[in-house]
Amino acid sequence: MQIIQYPSLSEWAALQQRPAAAEAQQVEQRVRQIFDDVRARGDAALFDYAAELDKATLTQLRVTPEELAASISQVPAELQTAIRQAHANLWKFHASQREEEKRVETMPGVVCWRKAVPVQRVGLYIPGGSAPLFSTLLMLGVPARLAACPEIVLCTPPSPDGSVNPVILFTAQLLGIATIIKAGGAQAVAALAGGTDSVPAVDKIFGPGNRYVTAAKQLAAQRGVAIDLPAGPSEVLVIADNTANPAFVAADLLSQAEHGPDSQVVVLTDSFELLLQVKEEVDRQLLELPRQAVATLALRESRAILLRTPEEMLFFSNQYAPEHLILAVRNPEELAAGVTSAGSVFLGHYTPEAAGDYASGTNHTLPTNGYARNYSGVSLDSFLKKITFQRISAEGLHHVGPVVETMAEAEGLRAHARAVTLRLEALSAAE
Repeated sequence: MQIIQYPSLSEWAALQQRPAAAEAQQVEQRVRQIFDDVRARGDAALFDYAAELDKATLTQLRVTPEELAASISQVPAELQTAIRQAHANLWKFHASQREEEKRVETMPGVVCWRKAVPVQRVGLYIPGGSAPLFSTLLMLGVPARLAACPEIVLCTPPSPDGSVNPVILFTAQLLGIATIIKAGGAQAVAALAGGTDSVPAVDKIFGPGNRYVTAAKQLAAQRGVAIDLPAGPSEVLVIADNTANPAFVAADLLSQAEHGPDSQVVVLTDSFELLLQVKEEVDRQLLELPRQAVATLALRESRAILLRTPEEMLFFSNQYAPEHLILAVRNPEELAAGVTSAGSVFLGHYTPEAAGDYASGTNHTLPTNGYARNYSGVSLDSFLKKITFQRISAEGLHHVGPVVETMAEAEGLRAHARAVTLRLEALSAAE
């Protein structure tokens, strides 16, 4: 990790930069080619990409009921129990986000209300490969189910033998998701965006992925399909004072660094002694990780920064706007009150970010790359549309009508004013 001591304010912007994405233009060009290919050839293109990129020879794209049934026995009982408990915690927290429909009479006879309606067709993309993210399927599937989305389509890449990871299939069954497509990468996003014979087109696409998946989601958004949020490499920022446990802090940093080589971890502290201890712990724990090579690459773009006060650390963090923010300090609640930009916040010495990744109940699909300044993480609302309604009685039109007429005339929109005037005249004549 890079150690920076007491940087000046003029240096902060450079220190808050994320690792630059390599070959962005080439990635975008390749993704556009994939979109055009999937649109032109549909399922045939998906079969070819499965063979080329996943080394899988498929005879069909949809997971069969037999494959689903067989997956249960392939998942250890202890893991099944853990997944069910995480599911229950997520369900409880996200169910609390439901809002009651409220009707408001803004003037006598003028009633307005808002109704939550589920997005009708949603696509969930779950990466496979070396780390199949069944936890992300929980994070997306639970609010989709709570929102009562009528159609949920899951895309996930096949293994070379043509199978889908059994833990993903078990989790899908727990969520009641039956439409599961063996497709990964940008080609899966392209299929969800435009539809093929086997893949239903959807209205909104959710889920993480590599830079090709991220570029594909952005292209889908340009073509009229909504996405959950801008997503990039995972990141964490830890604010730690001299009460923090260096081993805990190092473990939290490495838990993000092992996600991928382009992940970023940052630690801020006002204790130089702690900073050195954390660095020693990072070096020691790194040697024990199965994904040591990946974490090592991530640490090259990561930083340990010595600042003067908790207030200064919080100011830096709010500018950085981390995906995950850990407050490993003496009074975390007090410091948390000043947080204005973060995807999810973890308070105190016994609240590891990993808990939010899996089972505490909050959602781990969060804005990265500074987007926490203006985006929220995925929640029940992400799967709902809020439609406003209003009903105006004759009495109500007498109250609100003159207001509308005056404002419309002032803007030069005569037809708007007339839409009210004609009704008022009709009421007057009837009376």
